Amino acid sequence: MDGAHGSSGEYLPALDGPNSAFIRLVSSDDREFIVKREHALMSNTIKTMMQECNGFLENQTNRIHFALIPGNILEIICKYFMYKAHYQKSLELVPEFPINPDDALQLMKASTFLDC
Repeated sequence: MDGAHGSSGEYLPALDGPNSAFIRLVSSDDREFIVKREHALMSNTIKTMMQECNGFLENQTNRIHFALIPGNILEIICKYFMYKAHYQKSLELVPEFPINPDDALQLMKASTFLDC
């Protein structure tokens, strides 16, 4: 079985090795988000970092630290990954992804860097 259980009994997904189903994304304020690899790879920047041939340490540790992206913005980006995965092949009307105007500039900068 992939994964383990934490001290409080919650399920913790397996994060070991380059073929792990999950990736840990860490913000500038050290907030950690565990996301499905397939969702995170929607970002071309993350996809490049996670390719074995590029030799990035992140591919081995499944942990990417974003020194310039704060936790509140990285949280929105992680939610966007899930939104995009859910609606990517949808034939239904896709609802607008909600963005707080106060976060718009930082989100634009982060999404440009992440290419997502």
